[in-house]
Amino acid sequence: MTMSDIELAFAHPEDRAEASAGAAPRDRISLRDHVVEADIGAFQKERGHKQRLRFNVVVEVRPVTEPLDDDVDRILSYDRITEAIDAELAAERLNLLETLAERVAERILAEPAAMRVFVRIEKLDIGPYALGVEIVRSRAERPVQKAGDEGMEAVHPLVVYLDNLSIHAPDLSARLDALLAEGLPLILAVGLPDLPRPVTGHKPTQRRVDLLAMEQNAWTLAARDPRCVVVATRTEIDWAIKRGQSVVWAPSKLVLDAVDGPKGSEPVSLALWLAETMSASALVVHGDVAVPAGSRVPVRRA
Repeated sequence: MTMSDIELAFAHPEDRAEASAGAAPRDRISLRDHVVEADIGAFQKERGHKQRLRFNVVVEVRPVTEPLDDDVDRILSYDRITEAIDAELAAERLNLLETLAERVAERILAEPAAMRVFVRIEKLDIGPYALGVEIVRSRAERPVQKAGDEGMEAVHPLVVYLDNLSIHAPDLSARLDALLAEGLPLILAVGLPDLPRPVTGHKPTQRRVDLLAMEQNAWTLAARDPRCVVVATRTEIDWAIKRGQSVVWAPSKLVLDAVDGPKGSEPVSLALWLAETMSASALVVHGDVAVPAGSRVPVRRA
């Protein structure tokens, strides 16, 4: 680890947000050194005694496309950050800072303008130092919501990776039937086709070539079964999920536009990233391919 990595690890969330911004960084609002008292902690000696918590929060927001006219109702107000903190502290006593950070981040991301949030929480009264946690969460990680019998409900689709043997298998339709029988919306992901493709010798352009080759493979799958509809945007995926439909993912747009997206173009890693981004119930892998370790969603082989 270099010194710059160490400095960044202990930097303010605003510096971390700036360092991880993409080519088109978003606007940011921040809350610095906000100290409140709360009864929190897993140890018995912490129960029944309030201790000071220090919050540092940075929210990346969707750019405002219309004139502000100096109208507070057209922005994400700073008060919404402190209100999120107060609401979660008032909801129930918690043992873990990690839980509190997750809930504060989730409440902030419920704001329409919020796109990504950095939350750092530190305990100030444990000793002659500060102990804390820091998390980063983005809107993309929030599950799709649809109207249910008891209000809005989260939908967790099934992401399925198909290797080329599976795409061309004679029983493809039967395999899709079995997957659809699980009662979840399907997002199908594919890899590189078994065809020659240009080799550029330049990583950024090669990545685009590989992503476009995967999209060609997606259209090959679409030609084999009418239920395999190729989609490229998060809006299209969300629309299909809300209606319980199956789609084939064309990865270029989502991968290249993502601020916190995957860095390479390895197909199974992309499928795993998509599964995590969509809060999928699982990633199902067809074919003898390696799956990266450390997934936040269950992975199973067909």
